[in-house]
Amino acid sequence: MRELELFNKAWRFREGDFDTEKPADKGLSYPCAKTKRRAIGPASYNYVDSPFDYHLLPNQEPRINGWKIVDLPHDYIISKTPEQKNNNALGFFEYTNAWYRKHFKLTEEDKNKRITVVFEGVTTFATVYINGCLVKHNFCGFTSFEVDITDYVFFDKDNVLAVYVNTDENECWWYQGGGIYRNVWLKKTDKVCIDMYGVYAKPVKLNENEWRVDFETTILNENYDGRAKRITARSEIKNSSGEVLAVSSASVLVGAKEQAVAKYSAVVKNPLIWDIDSPNLYTVDTVLIKNGNECDNDTVRIGFRTAVCDADKGFILNGKPVKIKGVCAHQDFGLTGLAVPENILRHKVKLIKEMGANGYRCSHYPHPAATMDALDEMGFIVMAETRWFESSDQGLEQLEMLIKRDRNRPSVFFWSIGNEEGYFNNDAGVRIAKSMYRAVKKLDTERQVLVASATPLKCKVFGEMDVVGLNYRLNDFDVLREQFKDKPFLSSECCAHSTTRDSYYFERDIESLRGYLSAVDGNEDGFTSGREYTWKHVMARDYIMGEYQWIAFEHRGEAYWPRLCSQSGAIDMYLQKKDAFYQNLSHWGSDPMVHLLPHWNWVGREGEIFKVYAYTNCDKVQLFLNGKSVGVCEIESIGHAEWEVPFEAGELKAVGYKNGKKVAEEIRKTSGKGYALKLKLENDNAKKPGDIALFTCYVVDENGIEVPDAEPFVHFYSNSKGKIVGTGSDVCDHVPVTVMDRKMRAGKISVAVMLKENQNNLLKLCAEADGLAKASISIEI
Repeated sequence: MRELELFNKAWRFREGDFDTEKPADKGLSYPCAKTKRRAIGPASYNYVDSPFDYHLLPNQEPRINGWKIVDLPHDYIISKTPEQKNNNALGFFEYTNAWYRKHFKLTEEDKNKRITVVFEGVTTFATVYINGCLVKHNFCGFTSFEVDITDYVFFDKDNVLAVYVNTDENECWWYQGGGIYRNVWLKKTDKVCIDMYGVYAKPVKLNENEWRVDFETTILNENYDGRAKRITARSEIKNSSGEVLAVSSASVLVGAKEQAVAKYSAVVKNPLIWDIDSPNLYTVDTVLIKNGNECDNDTVRIGFRTAVCDADKGFILNGKPVKIKGVCAHQDFGLTGLAVPENILRHKVKLIKEMGANGYRCSHYPHPAATMDALDEMGFIVMAETRWFESSDQGLEQLEMLIKRDRNRPSVFFWSIGNEEGYFNNDAGVRIAKSMYRAVKKLDTERQVLVASATPLKCKVFGEMDVVGLNYRLNDFDVLREQFKDKPFLSSECCAHSTTRDSYYFERDIESLRGYLSAVDGNEDGFTSGREYTWKHVMARDYIMGEYQWIAFEHRGEAYWPRLCSQSGAIDMYLQKKDAFYQNLSHWGSDPMVHLLPHWNWVGREGEIFKVYAYTNCDKVQLFLNGKSVGVCEIESIGHAEWEVPFEAGELKAVGYKNGKKVAEEIRKTSGKGYALKLKLENDNAKKPGDIALFTCYVVDENGIEVPDAEPFVHFYSNSKGKIVGTGSDVCDHVPVTVMDRKMRAGKISVAVMLKENQNNLLKLCAEADGLAKASISIEI
């Protein structure tokens, strides 16, 4: 049966392109033009790559060869120092190429198996060698790919897997990182096996009590014997308790070195429905049977749900209208770049669920499998997107990877085949769109296909799509509605309104801002209209299925010096909640809430008028300053409260009412001088080696009141159970995130601590700063 080994440990890594002796005569040219085409250089079998060896170069003294041991996931760009001279779209980093090498052994028992290596993601372009033989080029940094190394491996000595990473190609207009930044797996199967993403299980509703699941299992026969094999595929559908609800199977004849698809169906009675509020999942376990024995297996998850995209009523999930409250997202994390542990990917999804979101757009490429799993489990309406709007062989292969990997997921409702392409507006783009549309429908007939256009009145491909997707351009919706009355509409991207976490200022401060922006979200009409204006526009039109805001999290790149990131996120680059997080919650959440801004630490500016805002879903909000009412604001649907208040130190309190009853309140207090550092754990899912425990460091005064404008310089250290891999606070801080000393901005620093192998007892993190009491926190692992 199938064996999967996580292949992340102990890779040998060296950054840069380095000089390799070129073949100068037939003596080297001859072997380098054969199957083992790398007889020299870092792809070759015998290349010296141990960090502990000395490497003799011609006519030079011995020197350490520059290789080091790293574990995956790994992004080697994020540890660099950003510099203004570098590309602002890519985060101001210098991008370099690199090599990875992995030594491993196979046994005699592996001789009759199919051996492959699965890469979940390598950025930007990857060239893969095994034992000096070229076996794969991959030309997208965001697609997963499998490399069959069966014919090239040794069973009596070391094998060497070498990966060359080329970041010269510009695939992104955002931070694209560099390295093997997602998981790698060594996979061993029988020569007769299930293809990668080879199990497709499609639920079809028959009536109120019964669903049919249609299976397509793609089977490979990698035997060399030239004989066809009669193979049976059998699938079991199980509930969360492991109870088998249905079984079905089919047999097919699979030729040698060929593939075949087994098709069969099973009926499930009264399954629990997958919904955004009750995301019930079922497991499909599939086995292959050869000569009466099981020879391979695979597992996928499915959900039972219906969806209709109605041209008049919008999005209908399981028979009920649902407005999509969505966010776009990039996959990176400000403290680790593209190399994001799975538990942090899940924490990010949990944060946007807490914000009231029910939708997620995978902008602008396939997102990690762990993210997609979390979206299934937490109940999101997902728009999955391919990286390239291309009908070339490579473009269609990348699209096929996305569809096959994610077509079983109940959370995926839309396939986006392109974003903001100039080719949307010409006839060539129409032909490309038609080719890609047909490629999608060949693999999945159920989900809706769209493109996301920022020039919708010029877009020629809308007529070929199932859904009209507009980026921004709110005023164009009603115009296009007259042209496409038979199609549903979607605000596929909106609200790119930039704000800086906890940044509050008046006109007199603008000259000293150095790249900071107001934390108050604008509501004006325009290309990037604010959250309130946009949500009102969407809610006023039933034919618009919903919105996907730009963006959930601040991401590196698309920046203007000295800022290092896009500022549009509702959550900042270090996963701290911004005021926009609570504004979204006031629009999307059902539990009564009120969020008050700004902070109330303005000592020295007594009597000066400050604008005070409350984001709320209450009917009215009353503001109190030191116990005295400042005024009551009636809140319109999708609205907020504003007051002008002269500063007076003390307590500012907002009280929210619904139907005359007090249902929510929030308080801002003027703090005293900073007295002590504090540490708080932000996520509860750091459990195993490689996971990250994410902490917030903040300051309190002697009465325990948080100091929101504190700016000490803090040093962090941990015990042997963890390694500090990143610290961050300020979007304009150019000190590499890997440094353990960090100046605080606006009262918070995020600290990422990766759990080590020797993880028993307690992980301890400490923080120190001059003039403040030390902080320490321990968490049981």
